[in-house]
Amino acid sequence: MDMLDGIFSFVLLDTRDNSFIVARDAIGVTSLYIGWGLDGSVWISSELKGLNDDCEHFESFPPGHLYSSKERAFRRWYNPPWFSEAIPSAPYDPLALRHAFEKAVVKRLMTDVPFGVLLSGGLDSSLVAAVTARYLAGTKAAKQWGTKLHSFCVGLEGAPDLKAAKEVAEYIGTVHHEFHYTVQDGIDAIEDVIYHIETYDVTTIRASIPMFLMSRKIKSLGVKMVISGEGSDEIFGGYLYFHKAPNKEEFHQETCRKIKALHKYDCLRANKSTFAWGLEARVPFLDKEFIRVAMNIDPECKMIKKEEGRIEKWALRRAFDDEEHPYLPKHILYRQKEQFSDGVGYGWIDGLKAHAEKHVTDRMMLNAANIFPFNTPTTKEAYHYRMIFERFFPQNSARLTVPGGPSVACSTAKAVEWDAAWSNNLDPSGRAALGVHASAYGNQVKAVEPEKIIPKMEVSPLGVAI
Repeated sequence: MDMLDGIFSFVLLDTRDNSFIVARDAIGVTSLYIGWGLDGSVWISSELKGLNDDCEHFESFPPGHLYSSKERAFRRWYNPPWFSEAIPSAPYDPLALRHAFEKAVVKRLMTDVPFGVLLSGGLDSSLVAAVTARYLAGTKAAKQWGTKLHSFCVGLEGAPDLKAAKEVAEYIGTVHHEFHYTVQDGIDAIEDVIYHIETYDVTTIRASIPMFLMSRKIKSLGVKMVISGEGSDEIFGGYLYFHKAPNKEEFHQETCRKIKALHKYDCLRANKSTFAWGLEARVPFLDKEFIRVAMNIDPECKMIKKEEGRIEKWALRRAFDDEEHPYLPKHILYRQKEQFSDGVGYGWIDGLKAHAEKHVTDRMMLNAANIFPFNTPTTKEAYHYRMIFERFFPQNSARLTVPGGPSVACSTAKAVEWDAAWSNNLDPSGRAALGVHASAYGNQVKAVEPEKIIPKMEVSPLGVAI
């Protein structure tokens, strides 16, 4: 397993007795499910759709585990020190952190297909793109596909990500492709996205729709693999609610909980919204060795301390703050965290809420607990997604694969306790982090009306727009 570095999931079959062993990758970067038929058969699939017609029960295959058909049981093979949530004490070494990440990126440049990078203009994707561009020339991939790196970004017109991504692309010298979509384009794709990503989690759907639309365009250009920036926020406490972490112990324990749940959220989104179009997404931040290095750092060095000029993910930003050979412009390196579903345009989430308002009545919400007793939707947007999901996946096993519980700015339920005011402002958007996000709810203009936005196809100077 170490030889495979925990990147892949696989099945080993012993043809002598037809016994088998199934292993899932360390973090759950790729999706995997296991099911059991009434006849005692065991089924393995990368999608729920492969199991729901033949299995009496199915569930998410736990990351970092093996399943043996002989033992008919799971066994954990990946058991790093951070998994116990014990507080580490290694001193912060910015160069060691930088080198570990560079190795993780270079490792993912082993490919024999056309590839590029997803570039939102945020810290994580920008670092992925900058490191890829810096080391691409010395790889075998460059000999086959050339040294000019292609980057891709998606957003509504005027979205924060589009402007930042364009600037980063010009700085590091990529061939940049900018895709535009409208709120109505996204609304039209809701059902297809839920069918492909197989979840009713609100924040996952919000972010998956633009990624799904972008992946279709990327694949149409002949690109078959992209490198993306998922995982950094979980490792370094990058979500804005980490500003309220009361101490380093709770900060670290929350990062551990977030990494353990990645296969239900960001990994699921990145894997399924891209593979829906046959596009592979690789995530260097979730490299097993990089996680070991990053999660061994004393969490005091990751804490957000405004009085010392330390914003979210300060440890990562500082590691790439190279005055002599800069990776990124300073203001990009220290840009405030922007969740993908916000960065594509603030009108996006507002438009989704307005759309749900027209399809879910107040009376439907009053009966929500009776209709959906498990993970009862608490907003009209959540209720709307749940109805669509139940139509595609009506089995109880399917609904049990989706996580639930209160959340603010993508926090776990435990972290909601950090600020009493959050319990009255539960929303997974980063703008729900009141007093932290520069454009928090309450400071925004009126929500966008999706019906007033006319879908359009246009050509951008940087690429083809949806």
